[in-house]
Amino acid sequence: MSTPVDAEQAWTDLQRIRVTQERVYDEVERGASGGAGSAYLTAALMWLFLAGQGLEPPLWATLLALVVYVALLGALGVSAQRRSRMRLHHSRYDRRSLVTLLGGAAVTCAAVVFSGRLAEPLAPLTAGLIQATVSAGVFLLFLGPATRWSVGALRTRGARRADREEAAR
Repeated sequence: MSTPVDAEQAWTDLQRIRVTQERVYDEVERGASGGAGSAYLTAALMWLFLAGQGLEPPLWATLLALVVYVALLGALGVSAQRRSRMRLHHSRYDRRSLVTLLGGAAVTCAAVVFSGRLAEPLAPLTAGLIQATVSAGVFLLFLGPATRWSVGALRTRGARRADREEAAR
């Protein structure tokens, strides 16, 4: 019991599906950046935290500042996630996403430590400002290319899957 299939109609339907799929990937790539505002706000929070640490506050003030910093970053993450129009299934986050997260953390931590060591001989206030500025700058420089590289895998993986499905038929 087979139904006749019009090859041209099937091809048109396939192209319509692919165009929709491309639009989904475009929206994911557009939404992955979260806009420049969230990146600048994250860098500003980092700068304020590190500049405050350059003042060498007592331990209780350092811990309080750390709790406030983490809470503000969490609130920023929740806010950005709620604004996003597109949500990916957890299986769409692959090795590239993990590498980007860990690489960003390593690069930013290294910038904090090395700039702190280089600015150590200076006065505490000056050293804190230099450390905060260098670290926030490195964060912003790393963020753009790393995000594009990480999200770029989604489109290529989707295209490969479609090609495999098409070859299987």
